[in-house]
Amino acid sequence: MKIVTDYLDHSAELFPDKTAVVDQYRTVTFGVLKEEALHIASYIIKHFGRWHAPVCFYLDKSAYCISVMMGIAYSGNFYTPIDTKMPATRIEKILETLEKPLMVTDRRHLNQVEQFIGDLDVFCLEDAMHEPYDEKKVQKITNQIIDTDVLYVLFTSGSTGNPKGVIIGHRSVIDYIDWVTNTFHFDENTVLGNQAPFYFDNSILDIYSMLKTGATMYIIPQINFAFPIKLLEYMETNRINTIFWVPSALCLVVNLKAISKRHVNSLQNVLFAGEVMPNKQLNQWRREYPDALYGNLYGPTEITDVCAAYVVDREFRDDEALPMGKACCNTEIFLLDENDRLVTKPDMPGELCVRGTCLAYGYYNNPEKTRAAFVQNPLNHAYPETIYRTGDLVKYNELGELVYICRKDYQIKHMGHRIELGEIETAASSLLGVNQNCCIYDDNRHKIVMYYTGAVDEKELSAGLKSLLPDYMIPGKFISLKVMPLNLNGKMDRVLLKKKLEN
Repeated sequence: MKIVTDYLDHSAELFPDKTAVVDQYRTVTFGVLKEEALHIASYIIKHFGRWHAPVCFYLDKSAYCISVMMGIAYSGNFYTPIDTKMPATRIEKILETLEKPLMVTDRRHLNQVEQFIGDLDVFCLEDAMHEPYDEKKVQKITNQIIDTDVLYVLFTSGSTGNPKGVIIGHRSVIDYIDWVTNTFHFDENTVLGNQAPFYFDNSILDIYSMLKTGATMYIIPQINFAFPIKLLEYMETNRINTIFWVPSALCLVVNLKAISKRHVNSLQNVLFAGEVMPNKQLNQWRREYPDALYGNLYGPTEITDVCAAYVVDREFRDDEALPMGKACCNTEIFLLDENDRLVTKPDMPGELCVRGTCLAYGYYNNPEKTRAAFVQNPLNHAYPETIYRTGDLVKYNELGELVYICRKDYQIKHMGHRIELGEIETAASSLLGVNQNCCIYDDNRHKIVMYYTGAVDEKELSAGLKSLLPDYMIPGKFISLKVMPLNLNGKMDRVLLKKKLEN
């Protein structure tokens, strides 16, 4: 497989009538998925003649999104998903960065798109589907695509809130999906339950594993995540056996006491990434589903979703940190200290750095940010070699496994001590009555602030932390929330919580 459209060609040939994607409204086979993609590709080639250019799509999450992604790829261009729930200001920044991308939408959303699109070219999905496709002409274009061509640009906000467009090529996705499908033994019998939005890189595992292996992917309706028992019933009804969710979604099922009320007999693989998974909630999943495989996957968008993984193979106390494991196949991970020296000893923190085919090309139209994060390997002075500096502080444990500490910008200096806020969060997560928690440093008042949810009061929480941490690490302020705010990706919204301190 050279480019990702080879996946769809292969699966459509082997399994033309097998279900590929299921959403709330329809079931789509691999044969239909390819036909829809060819309609989109033909329309772009015939009416716009774009090549190696950005094409955005503004659609509700559905099977049509997959058809559009593949159609854009067949046409020799690269895609950027824009969710219909994104704030207008964010959409405008994305379009400004991409510089006059082509826009795909549907008739339902055309009026909305016209309000922010300006003079951009736009077409409706329905028009493309009603116009005949020319497979030979599409194939002629697709034959010119090479594996280093760009496949997608996904926008990530990071800690600043300003979107950065991460550029990923075909080769990087193929390298990643080869590792995923081999490691977790995905095949045409795999049934994936998709949680991640399509503008979030966690969705890459679901989408391209399905396309490569002939697996089936269910797009779980978002509303189900607000009602965990219904969520589990949906999974059981549809015989979903593999999930790759953010930890917040897994914790919700536990925190709302749904996990023991509806068993999913088909469940075999529970994978998670995007933020720290607390062992307290993970242990409840493991007790309920002792025969399932649990995988802690780690990686920023800049390295094609995942660069390290740990398949849980032993017991952990609730107050222990779950390891990140080791580097994925064909990827190297190493730690650098503040002076760019290699860190090899256990329990010594260092910034996690990555090299390999997985690396993004940088940030779209943002050379300054690209130069800061994608740098020459300081350990190699003989020839050009790019590494990505993740900004994550990590250490090795005594088994040589990577263990996440926190973001570099979550490491603070407080009362003369260097403190990792992630260590406080791990301790709090183990306490009875704490469902979720997030530590923020109030720079103006020089105070550690903990936001938390759960049936525990401030005195109990403070006392519990004092039994686990030294006094200088105990937060100076506790703020109880009914609901922890989540960002568009379903992760705790640290940017919003930081802004609350400033108000």
